[in-house]
Amino acid sequence: MSDLWPLFWESTWQTLYIVVIALVLGGIVGMVLGMALYVTRPSGLYPNRAVSVVLNVFVNFFRPIPFVILIAALQPLARLVVGIGIGNRAIIFAMTFAAAFGISRIVEQNLVTVDPGVIEAARSMGASRLRIIRTVLVPEALGPLILGYTFAFVAIVDMSAIAGVIGGGGLGNFALQYGYRQFDTVVTWTAVIMIVLIVQVVQFGGNFLARRVLRR
Repeated sequence: MSDLWPLFWESTWQTLYIVVIALVLGGIVGMVLGMALYVTRPSGLYPNRAVSVVLNVFVNFFRPIPFVILIAALQPLARLVVGIGIGNRAIIFAMTFAAAFGISRIVEQNLVTVDPGVIEAARSMGASRLRIIRTVLVPEALGPLILGYTFAFVAIVDMSAIAGVIGGGGLGNFALQYGYRQFDTVVTWTAVIMIVLIVQVVQFGGNFLARRVLRR
């Protein structure tokens, strides 16, 4: 590892950079999509069977595709959207795409747990549907949503491990290229330990924030 420390820290930064951007972009799209899934349900605030069915089919089509296959399938679209089919920009695009559909289900499932009585009480007081979403629905589900997004972060870290398939960087690619392929277990486990540390820190932070929110 003595000669690889600069590359190791660069790979650590690349992993954080790739994962955070994918989480932010995928989290925003996933929140919008998950909210749409929830509010268009038959018992939702904007019930619409046709839209609900289309959204569910759309999400269910992409969500189960293994990520390594999705990367290859999205390369033409990545070239169109980000201008290149390989490298970090392409892997961020693929990770954002995959994360959005996973997060959408997390958002929908957490919103479903909100007590319908709270929503009905807000409606009986004359609150508009948009205001209910903003001031009742999201705040009530905030604790579980934080845990859900923490889980999504861990899943995105897992996705980043195969960034090297399309020429991306990060700790996963570092471990494969300089550890596994060189039969150097020290390099491999150094990368593994850093990935575990990143996940542990984020998981601890997510649990802490969720507890604070749930105790309000």
